Amino acid sequence: MTQKGKLYLIPTVLSADALFSLPPYITDTVRQLRIFFVENERTARRFLKALDRAIDIDSLQLHLMNEHHPPDTALAKKLLQEGHSIGVISEAGCPAVADPGNLVVQAAHQVLATVIPMVGPNSMLLALMASGMNGQNFQFTGYLPVKPPDRAKAIKDLEALSAKKQQTQLFIEAPYRNNQLLKDILQHAADRTLLCVAADLTAPNEFIRTQTVAQWKKDTTDFHKRPAIFLLYAG
Repeated sequence: MTQKGKLYLIPTVLSADALFSLPPYITDTVRQLRIFFVENERTARRFLKALDRAIDIDSLQLHLMNEHHPPDTALAKKLLQEGHSIGVISEAGCPAVADPGNLVVQAAHQVLATVIPMVGPNSMLLALMASGMNGQNFQFTGYLPVKPPDRAKAIKDLEALSAKKQQTQLFIEAPYRNNQLLKDILQHAADRTLLCVAADLTAPNEFIRTQTVAQWKKDTTDFHKRPAIFLLYAG
């Protein structure tokens, strides 16, 4: 009976300058793999070359998995059952956590293949650690609605939930809309509510600041096109 392949969940950097944030065993693992499911082929190629320039990129199988191109889970199952190990790489941070990859993980579990999560940077945990907010009880919501009335309601609902449960609320936005999201939070959240903005995590220009909404109203920091995560606490 053929031994099943393993599925490796491979973290990548949050910033191009931050290869130091990845433990060496990730490079050792990547060198042994020939099949990857990736969120973005160009980003994956650049990442793999940065890990080890000796990797023959053209010899690898890179299969897409993103919101526009669902992963071929039947292929993933077939490869694992045939004994081929697979790596999963998202565009930034940890795969399958606020990033694609969970469907490939589900496929691996369905054929009883071993799934191996690997240690690496995760923006949610780094921001939560540095925020000073409740790390015992927290919720990640992803993207808030774009339409102003829906977004206003979402902000107020998250603030109320935070107050009721003493729960830290985490959410994100497309980087080019960060300033608008910040403006909306300051408009709809109470002055005493705490807000943390963590931008460019692990990069040389990393920024993490927690202060009240009232204090943020006097802050002029520009977050336009800076990868960021927002944390709200009204407990």
